[in-house]
Amino acid sequence: MPESQAWLAAARSSHDRLKALVADLAPDEVTARSYAKEWTLAQVLSHLGSQAELFCLLLDAGLTGGSAPGQATMLPIWQRWDALPPEAQVTTSVDANERLVRRLEMLDATLASAFRVSAFGRELDFVGLLRARLSEHAVHTWDVAVALDPTAVLAADAAALLVDYLPEMAARVGKPAAQPATLSVSTTDPKRHFTLSTGGVGLEARTDPAWGGSLRLPAEALLRLVYGRLDPAHTPALQLSSPTVTLDDLRSVFPGF
Repeated sequence: MPESQAWLAAARSSHDRLKALVADLAPDEVTARSYAKEWTLAQVLSHLGSQAELFCLLLDAGLTGGSAPGQATMLPIWQRWDALPPEAQVTTSVDANERLVRRLEMLDATLASAFRVSAFGRELDFVGLLRARLSEHAVHTWDVAVALDPTAVLAADAAALLVDYLPEMAARVGKPAAQPATLSVSTTDPKRHFTLSTGGVGLEARTDPAWGGSLRLPAEALLRLVYGRLDPAHTPALQLSSPTVTLDDLRSVFPGF
């Protein structure tokens, strides 16, 4: 499967998963707290809906050579979504994301290969745009899923794609540890090997073991660790071997954002 098709399939799957999760929720259920503690389930959907609109504008900009939407464009969109009643935030979000996913799926291959837009501090090609959207959508879908089912995990197809981009994310969001350490990190489903440095912070693909200790866990759990979503109540079976580093230390390095 061409690279863009894998990302498109995962974006579609993430949307369909979230749609199914919220399809039968009662009005009082959509106002329940999500894993993102400052947001209800409806507010998570509101965020994803407003972002779907903005990603449509990013798509337009990349296809026409225009500029990414700025604050003057984004603020009214956010305000409009914030003002919607909770039930409308949910239903309108599902519709908005369906429109975005369909546009992405229907994009001509020639146009997709020429797509470029400057956003999020870097230049994105079409796969970069898909990656940015999936990164946000899959994680926030988990925020909803785990509020409804405490055993929920990140979608496997999203985790398999996003795990290879964790080094970039870790460097952006990590907070240096008071006592720096180095760990060999190995994941399952899929298998990957990294070196994690908590002083920098850095997560780099590796072939040789690093000194200082080791961490072995599912790839989706490593994603949730970096995204600040691996609290004790939602930590799967893993293996951490280190004389100095605890899971709480790692959670402090990645407090969430």
